[in-house]
Amino acid sequence: MYGIDLPLQKHDPDIQNVPLLATSPTFFSSIRSTYYDSCFPWDASASFFVQIQHYTYYPIMLVARFNLYALSWQHILFSLPAIRNRKIRTTPTSTFWVVYLELACMAVYWYIHVSIIFSMPTWPQRVFFVLISHGISMLLHIQITLSHFGMSTADLGPTESFAQKQLRTTMDVDCPAWLDWLHGGLQFQVVHHLFPRMPKHNYREAQKLVKEFCADTGIKYTIYGFVEGNKVVIGRLEEVAKQVGLLVKCQQHLVEECFQ
Repeated sequence: MYGIDLPLQKHDPDIQNVPLLATSPTFFSSIRSTYYDSCFPWDASASFFVQIQHYTYYPIMLVARFNLYALSWQHILFSLPAIRNRKIRTTPTSTFWVVYLELACMAVYWYIHVSIIFSMPTWPQRVFFVLISHGISMLLHIQITLSHFGMSTADLGPTESFAQKQLRTTMDVDCPAWLDWLHGGLQFQVVHHLFPRMPKHNYREAQKLVKEFCADTGIKYTIYGFVEGNKVVIGRLEEVAKQVGLLVKCQQHLVEECFQ
């Protein structure tokens, strides 16, 4: 049993995937995300999908790229009026020219992508191309969720140091150096959380320092192989799914008792 993590980290978008996925029983009641500034309601659809999330995890990862597209457009389009009205403090990455450059690059990408799709003669070929071209990035989506979904989601407050929190809530995935290009640096998620501005080509050397730090301080450093990490995540999702199933059965029993 993984237990209940309370209170939940409501500012972490990497674990806010209701109604499709839930990594903690804390999601069983509606929460308000401070990151998205919106509510994640727990409703009938969430109860249904979370109960089967250990089966749908990989199919969802297969098409997860489309969610990133939606979030990218949402971020850009909502940033423009906020920057114009000076509701967002201007930084080197939020000035007008940067936002418009990103908007232009995204538009060019979609123009080229859609042109390639419609250059194909039949709809089955177009659908197959879209699924293959986006499904190939499935590994990266699995990689980044491995680093978060199997770990604690609790926010222990100001009594916990920054380093302890990152090491408790994130794990790294072990792989040989020659596979770094395939994982894209996402396998060093602990290192990235500890040093968010560090370029990824330094992650492997920094990992050695993190391991030494953990050995000196007694803080647990979590690292799994890719297959073992997948087992941990699927186990976590299945455990939460079982808890949802138990909750639904209890609710159904209470309803039956009330109408008898």
